[in-house]
Amino acid sequence: MQIREFQHLIRATYHKRDGKRGIDKNALWFVEEVGEFAEAVRKRDKDEMAKEAADVVAWLTSVCDLAGVDLEKAILAKYGKGCPRCRRIPCHCP
Repeated sequence: MQIREFQHLIRATYHKRDGKRGIDKNALWFVEEVGEFAEAVRKRDKDEMAKEAADVVAWLTSVCDLAGVDLEKAILAKYGKGCPRCRRIPCHCP
């Protein structure tokens, strides 16, 4: 599944509910999920890391969708040619 397809899936599934909640509250949920992911990383719990990583991506996607940001386009614009600073793959920045 492409990032754009995932964004459409999240929109179809959650947009009505997330829209009622508003972008600010959705952003707070996103931050909470990042915290849960960080805790799973600290514990080295790969199963929990996988679950929380999926939640982080889903909430980020929802916030971007509510803000009118095409996440795939944003990612490709910044990282589509490698490192944004040196433009190399792998990065050769000091």
